[in-house]
Amino acid sequence: MHPTDYVIVGAGSAGCAMAYRLAEAGRTVTVIEHGGSDRGPFIQMPGALSFPMNMPRYDWGFSSQPEPHLGGRRLVTPRGKVIGGSSSINGMVYVRGHARDYDHWAEAGAEGWSFADVLPYFQRMEQWHGPVPDDGWRGTDGPLHITRGPRRNPLFDAFIAAGQEAGYPRTEDYNGRQQEGFGPMEATIWKGRRWSAASAYLRPALRTGRVTLIRAMAQRVVMDGARATGVEVLRRGRVEVIPAAREVILAASSINTPKLLMLSGIGDGEALARHGIEVRADRPGVGANLQDHLEVYVQYAALQPNTLFRYWNLPGKLRVGLQWMSLHSGLGASNQFEACGFIRHAAGVEYPDIQYHFLPLAVRYDGRAAAEGHGFQVHVGPMRSRSRGTVTLADADPGSDPVIRFNYMSHPEDWAEFRACIRLTREIFAQEAMRPHVKHEIQPGAALQSDDAIDAFIREHAESAYHPCGTARMGRADDPMAVVDPECRVIGAEGLRVADSSIFPRTPNGNLNGPSIMVGERASDLILDRRLPPVHLTPWIHPDWAESQR
Repeated sequence: MHPTDYVIVGAGSAGCAMAYRLAEAGRTVTVIEHGGSDRGPFIQMPGALSFPMNMPRYDWGFSSQPEPHLGGRRLVTPRGKVIGGSSSINGMVYVRGHARDYDHWAEAGAEGWSFADVLPYFQRMEQWHGPVPDDGWRGTDGPLHITRGPRRNPLFDAFIAAGQEAGYPRTEDYNGRQQEGFGPMEATIWKGRRWSAASAYLRPALRTGRVTLIRAMAQRVVMDGARATGVEVLRRGRVEVIPAAREVILAASSINTPKLLMLSGIGDGEALARHGIEVRADRPGVGANLQDHLEVYVQYAALQPNTLFRYWNLPGKLRVGLQWMSLHSGLGASNQFEACGFIRHAAGVEYPDIQYHFLPLAVRYDGRAAAEGHGFQVHVGPMRSRSRGTVTLADADPGSDPVIRFNYMSHPEDWAEFRACIRLTREIFAQEAMRPHVKHEIQPGAALQSDDAIDAFIREHAESAYHPCGTARMGRADDPMAVVDPECRVIGAEGLRVADSSIFPRTPNGNLNGPSIMVGERASDLILDRRLPPVHLTPWIHPDWAESQR
């Protein structure tokens, strides 16, 4: 086939955004995606979110190695194997992250990625439908529709009110000036349907005629010396090369991107040599710096029958599904994450490091078990774990899964922060606003009070929030552990970039879909050698953060 200007591996959050922007600029692009169509109702119906991330058709099916600090458990690591990538199987929650997250990126060597630098890209990508008058923080005409749920269930507003009664602020827009506080949650949902990166970016890009989508399994980057010239793929049982006239861009996830780099000879030289892989660039940071968000589900039995449990039966699910299929409305049109909170776990923490997702049902994330009938829960966990893990190769076979070791809870501070999460949560649910709704605590259970008891609960019940990142860290070109420079170029290679959540120096506050799309937006401008001018706005920081927890 004739080479296109750019070959992008991965039709996920960042890859779709780059294809759209490069095509908009008149460039030709080939996008390689191993997964298939995202058209099915389990993907498109927001209320069905627990299904696609547990379906081999849509998910790569990765899991961690036994985690030594979590009782040897293997934690599942869903990644989207479908058009739209993980934006087609995620919970659709939209969080930019805190302004300070990106200032930290810049301080860590990602020059040009401070909040002032990335804010115009968040604004360019957003089409925000929030009710609050625009104060210059949000974007209103981008490809990515962002909405809020109707919060018709009284439990959502009760949770927000309880946060205020506990002494935390209310925030009208956590993606705007003030993240800290309790308020309505936002989602990539539009007209009752999941609004993934495929819907927002890839389909419009394909309509330009300048983007070609190829369904194939990327096996390695083809290198001519230190220069990337294309991508070797397995397609319909045959190995072929997809050539790139200008550059190859890896956007295959924080799990598959480092795997592809290593299979291509870019990684820790000694480890590659052990697998018989020719070393093209000795970058020990490839696959290192793996981070994630862990969370537990704090669950309560409900005094009133106003939870989603009334639909937790076959007739109820059919009724919800039929209403959505006919009108794209009703409970199926929401991800049911309609209220949230961001707080600090202790005085001296400058900006929030705990996130809450409230759900009016007590259930596992995979939808397999509802607890004790009517109930509700919050997903809660620390945002800035100090634990770091690795993604490495099992062998030199592109068909083998990579070896994933998160090393969760390996830092003692993580335990202290997680205990604070649980104790602060109990305090919130003890407020007057929740009194008409709380029957008793299901999980962890009121009897678990000591540090040791809480630690044992965390060890047994903590789950991934499915936010892996950091495995091809961005930094200064002379940083031996950096993998890409601030232009997203792979250090030690030519014609090769990485643009997905792999490049995050540190995980942002909150869910990663929004920041991943932003990386695609900004990377496309770096590729095109253009920049949006910085936007200097000052975020709200609690005035007494140094002395007060709230």
